[in-house]
Amino acid sequence: MKEAVSNDVFPGGVLLVSTAGSAIFFEAYGYANIFSGRQMTRDTIFDLASLTKPLATTLAIMKLISQQKLELDQHLGSILSQFNSADKGRISIENLLYHNAGLPDYRPYYKLLCKLEPNKRKDVLRELLVEEPLINSPGKQVLYSDIGFMILCWVIEQVSGNRLDRFVTEEIYNPLGLENLFFVDFDSKLRQAKFAATELCPWRNILLEGAVHDDNAYVMGSIEGHAGLFGMAQDVLSLLSELMAAYLGFLSTGVFDSDLIQMFFKRQEHTGRALGFDTPSPVDPSCGRYFSKESVGHLGFTGTSFWMDLDRKVIIILLTNRVHPSRNNNKIKAFRPKLHDMVMKNLIKNSLIQKII
Repeated sequence: MKEAVSNDVFPGGVLLVSTAGSAIFFEAYGYANIFSGRQMTRDTIFDLASLTKPLATTLAIMKLISQQKLELDQHLGSILSQFNSADKGRISIENLLYHNAGLPDYRPYYKLLCKLEPNKRKDVLRELLVEEPLINSPGKQVLYSDIGFMILCWVIEQVSGNRLDRFVTEEIYNPLGLENLFFVDFDSKLRQAKFAATELCPWRNILLEGAVHDDNAYVMGSIEGHAGLFGMAQDVLSLLSELMAAYLGFLSTGVFDSDLIQMFFKRQEHTGRALGFDTPSPVDPSCGRYFSKESVGHLGFTGTSFWMDLDRKVIIILLTNRVHPSRNNNKIKAFRPKLHDMVMKNLIKNSLIQKII
């Protein structure tokens, strides 16, 4: 981690390692803001970027399924009437979670939306989502897609009758006592917290600090299904530990249904993914060489990630501000697997986990 700061992989970061439900390593390195010289600390709040997908949107879908308000095989057309006449009407919730709905990966909707009054943006975005042409037939090919999770946000709000941020806060974060996982629009008092700075944004002409980095999420009031969640490492660990406990059938708070967690964490061979979560890729996985096949995780564009080895009860959380001050820094891609390998080798060496033969 110290070398990564010295070699400009990122200005600063927090590394948190947990085994069998206990944090065994938790340290902060480098700078939260290179311009002010503010140091990174263990309670720095990060823009979690795409960790929003598994830790907010996917869990909200899971909650609606457990409440029997939604089903995985339900089609969009049966939930959102706007999709009835579109080819996307036959896309299932499962397709969206597996990223095989046939949607493009990304569109810069913000370029149009930022010109509109804020109260008109949601309606226009939803028109764009309905009109967005498919590039593959649903179920045919996996393509990681922000757009699919924007649609899931719409589904959640339609079915729950609540805004995404409020739904996950009321149903998941508050019952677990997680005060430091939030969307920036939800609780204004937290805007005074110590955020890790991200980019000098070229079109907003400001240094982003406590403002969502993702352009499409930002123009939508900082709340979207693909990005917008902020959090501290400790609260990310608390949430992941609860998910792992439920997966393993251990005594937990009951916020999550154990059978449903096992279904969501199961790797589908056809997609190489779990529902809403990533799994180790067969070639150059970001989690390195030592995570078991029974692992789930996710990456975030701002330099955030988590990986959970469900077999060996290991959680590694790496939160950094690698896009500070510019997104044109991809050194973290080579760094992540090296770091995960180093952590796992040390755990094996010290007999904290078993080596997988």
